[in-house]
Amino acid sequence: MRTLGSARLLSILMLAAVFTPVTALAQSEDVHATVVITHPNGQKGGEHAAAPTVVVWLSPLAPDVSQTVKPGHFRMAQKNKSFHPHLLVVPLGSTISFPNLDPFFHNVFSQFNGKSFDLGLYEAGSSKDVRFDQEGISYIFCDIHPEMSAVVITLATPWYAVSPTAGSIDIRTVPPGAYELHVWAEGADAKQLEALTRRVHIDASNADLGTIRVATSATPPPHKNKFGADYTPDPTSPY
Repeated sequence: MRTLGSARLLSILMLAAVFTPVTALAQSEDVHATVVITHPNGQKGGEHAAAPTVVVWLSPLAPDVSQTVKPGHFRMAQKNKSFHPHLLVVPLGSTISFPNLDPFFHNVFSQFNGKSFDLGLYEAGSSKDVRFDQEGISYIFCDIHPEMSAVVITLATPWYAVSPTAGSIDIRTVPPGAYELHVWAEGADAKQLEALTRRVHIDASNADLGTIRVATSATPPPHKNKFGADYTPDPTSPY
C-alpha cells in the first residue's frame, strides 16, 4: 500500500510538471490595438498612404524576475550617408555595433533622451560599440552629415510590437496583470507620445487596447550637431 501510494504521488507530480506550462501559456493573452495616424493636413494614413513606423510596448507595473529580458548584440551600419536599419528595438543591456561602411569619416552621437554617447571621428572600415544600459528612446545622429538619423528604443520588457505602417498591431503572449502602455511613432511629438502613456490591465476580457491616434509630421524636425550648434557645410570636404 505504501509503495502504491508513492507511485500514485509520483504520477500526480509528473502530470503536474507536464500540464503546468500549458496552463501558464493558456493564461497569456494576445493583446491587440489599432493605430490611426493623422498628418498635418488632417487626412488619416490609410492602406495606400505613407505612414511612419509605430512601436507599442507594455511595461509591467509589478516586474517578475522571470520576465527579465536578455541582452543581445545588434548592428546599425553607416552606408550611403544613412543608418541601416533606421530603427532598432533592443533589450536593456544590449550592445550595438556601428560599423562605418562608407569611404569617408563618420561621427555617431546621441545627446538627447535615452543613452548619451559620442563615438568621435572614425574612418571607413572601422566599427565602434555602444552598450545601451539605459531604458528609453535614443535619437542617433552623425556630427558630419545632418541628413543622417536613426532611433534606438531600449526596453526592459519583452512585450512589444513594431509595425511599419498604421493599422492593426499585436503583442503576443502577454501574461495577465497591470501594465503601462507606451507608444512611439516616427515624426510624432514627444509630449503627444507621453500623453498617450496610460495604465492598462490585461486579462481575457481586456486584451484589446482600442484605437490609438497619433499625429505625425512627414518632415523630420531639425536637430543640432553634438556641440548644440547648427550644422555648417565644410567647403573643403568632398563628402
